[in-house]
Amino acid sequence: MTTRLPHTLAAMRAGVVDGYKASKIADVTGCLSDDLARLADERLSQRLAGKDPTRLRRAAHHVVAQVVPDGYAKRVARRRAERSVQLVPQGEGMATLIADLPAETATSIYTRIDREARRLRHAGATDTLDQLRADLFGKMCLRDGTGSGAVRAEVFVYVAATTLLGLDDEPAEMTGHGYIPAWLARQIATGPNTVWRRILTDTITGHPIDLGRTRYRPPAPLDEFVRIRDRECRASGCYRPSQSCELDHSLDWHKHGTTTEKRLISLCKTHHRLKDQPGWNYTVNPADNTLTITTPTGQHHTTRPPRLHQPVSNCSCRPPHSRSPRD
Repeated sequence: MTTRLPHTLAAMRAGVVDGYKASKIADVTGCLSDDLARLADERLSQRLAGKDPTRLRRAAHHVVAQVVPDGYAKRVARRRAERSVQLVPQGEGMATLIADLPAETATSIYTRIDREARRLRHAGATDTLDQLRADLFGKMCLRDGTGSGAVRAEVFVYVAATTLLGLDDEPAEMTGHGYIPAWLARQIATGPNTVWRRILTDTITGHPIDLGRTRYRPPAPLDEFVRIRDRECRASGCYRPSQSCELDHSLDWHKHGTTTEKRLISLCKTHHRLKDQPGWNYTVNPADNTLTITTPTGQHHTTRPPRLHQPVSNCSCRPPHSRSPRD
């Protein structure tokens, strides 16, 4: 680490990251040469603070994909070629089915059965969500036919317009999964059931400020903007995709809370319910939508909506308070 990841080592000594988090960075950068590892380490050094191990690992994957986009793309292609399904007998009338699938396929399948399971549960089903998901998965696999139709489910993929046009190979991000190479993002974007959504971002901060029109429908409602902005549950350490979350007023409606993007956040059902338990406090700063959760023991956990792109430094291309459309 002294020669390959000096910035990470310095962050450990300063208490910014612990040994476990540093090991995640070392694992992800292990495929790089010493020179490229140092370059990745330098780029990652400004993104270490405040991240849990999973988000830190994602950030490291992003940097590695930027440093050696061709190598990352080849590794992704190789892993996708290894897709498989395995049956592992467990005894006592049970077995485990392991499906190693492309990320967009696995995410779509899980989103589909999870949404239907929650609908059945809400309609009065007495089985647990895990039981309902297992039953639905089995029924879906055992349907007649070859399943030639594409799986219909929401999967958010964030990709720059310049990447879609082939002008660069900047990695894209899939909600609930992490970063994917540019070629895969372009492949998903050109799928027959894909709907594009233009997102207007602030050039300086990289945060979304508005949604454009899709090719087929009028501007999205407020709840879709909030889900796209948040990507996942806003509670620290939770990675449930926002399309499976509930929207919460940071200031309750009966307390005159307004229904605007500055007051709404995505929370999974568990963390939404936790908000109303004694000793828990959720505070949202409407200026930047920073969420601070205070636990009954007095611990504070803060999260911010992720940027859609890195901030543009030394930008003099627009006057203050104006908006620059950038996909």
